[in-house]
Amino acid sequence: MIEVAFSESEAAGIREAKRTDPKKVVCLAFLLDIGDIRKPVDSKYRRDLIFSMYHQDQWSDGGETAARERKKAGDVYVSGLKRLKEYMDAGEPVRIWYSDAPYAKCGFYFLCHRMKGYGNPVSAVKLPEQEMRGSFAVSCSNWGEVDPEDLFRYLQYEKSVSEKERDMHSMTWLGLMRENSPLRVNINGRMIGAGEDFYDFLIFREMSEEPAKQAFVIGNILGNYPIGIRDWWYAKRIDSLIEQGKIRVTEQSEMGKYARTICLAEDSRRDKGGTAASDG
Repeated sequence: MIEVAFSESEAAGIREAKRTDPKKVVCLAFLLDIGDIRKPVDSKYRRDLIFSMYHQDQWSDGGETAARERKKAGDVYVSGLKRLKEYMDAGEPVRIWYSDAPYAKCGFYFLCHRMKGYGNPVSAVKLPEQEMRGSFAVSCSNWGEVDPEDLFRYLQYEKSVSEKERDMHSMTWLGLMRENSPLRVNINGRMIGAGEDFYDFLIFREMSEEPAKQAFVIGNILGNYPIGIRDWWYAKRIDSLIEQGKIRVTEQSEMGKYARTICLAEDSRRDKGGTAASDG
């Protein structure tokens, strides 16, 4: 059984849970909810995009070694996709771990498209929105938040994905490719295209005229809105909003941009609750 995940943390958790051949856990963290998806996943464009996202470093640049490792990330995922093809050519069954997080759902649709024409047994485990544990409802936004020791308890949610279902998901992916918006977002379970500024209102909600550490702002967004969007996307958008003059830096830090202090600029303070901070 080949296990497929769409982020590094998810793949690492599955490897730990299985404690078997790590080559049979394939990570396809192509970040397909972001950017031009008409370009191939093995293109320089996609590799550079992955690097630029991973390079939104939390505290510092991590040095040349860390940068080289980030540069290799796209190559690793392309290699994983090639290994998956070899396994499928050999008739291996595949199990896909995905969630409603946009990167995972896009990954799932993309993979169904790539599997078109294969007769291999394919199943999927979709992360439930909530799970009752005793009298408490527990929710996670992605598989990376699940303890590896608990992962295979979720096999109760595993379902077969027939060839007809894969064809249907393949058509969904082709539709997203035709639209090719800067982002793909999950609206009531449906993936649709959106502008690059789609999530900016969440940043504005967690900011005011009072200076705060960027890490604190992003942490609040992740905690209050667990929708599967990663910290580095908000860091990238904060950079853009600083360039636009909507956020200002009140104090830089040698430890990196996550440690700097930021606040709303005057125009954004005036607009908060209106256009700049609207819910779309």
